[in-house]
Amino acid sequence: MNSPLLKLFTHPSDAWIEIRRAEEDHPQQYLPRLLALALIPAVCLFAGTTTFGWSLAGEERVRLSLASAAQLACLLYAVTVVGVMIMGVMIRWMSRGFDAQPSLQQCIGFAAYCATPWFFAGVVGLLPIRWLALVALLAASAYASVLLFGGLQTFLRLRKEQAMLFAACVWGVGLLVLVTILVSMILFWFNGLMPEYVRPASLG
Repeated sequence: MNSPLLKLFTHPSDAWIEIRRAEEDHPQQYLPRLLALALIPAVCLFAGTTTFGWSLAGEERVRLSLASAAQLACLLYAVTVVGVMIMGVMIRWMSRGFDAQPSLQQCIGFAAYCATPWFFAGVVGLLPIRWLALVALLAASAYASVLLFGGLQTFLRLRKEQAMLFAACVWGVGLLVLVTILVSMILFWFNGLMPEYVRPASLG
């Protein structure tokens, strides 16, 4: 984990300055980090659904077959990477109305860094505990919003008033993109790939 990435959780304002400088020097430096971090939720979900199982109703747990879990993990990985890139495109498109001219690479990089809390929250995919997953996702969403509203002004070098309005627009579009791609992924997985379940796992 590099220093700016760590600082996003300790000193986010300093981290955004370093990230902006790094993006200017190496516009595509975000890509290896995005591809690596997006593996966290995919791999953890694969391990959780094949090893521990998830509770779908009451106290009963079910597991996925290795093939179905691999399909789900690959689908989640692809959707995660594509979703971040879509947000980068949307940020670039919306920036035209806010006197900012970031490159597409910079916008995708900004979206990737804002999504960092969700990547790490994907660790809860290992555990078959629904309330823990909900808490982790809510916490990740809250901190991703903090990074968005706190970092957009620094990253795009906007006035505070512009940055707040722009961040609110990005937040709204991000919510729409998130819901759309997740619903699409779930529908495709259930209706297109047809998941295969293994016998219920014991809670013992």
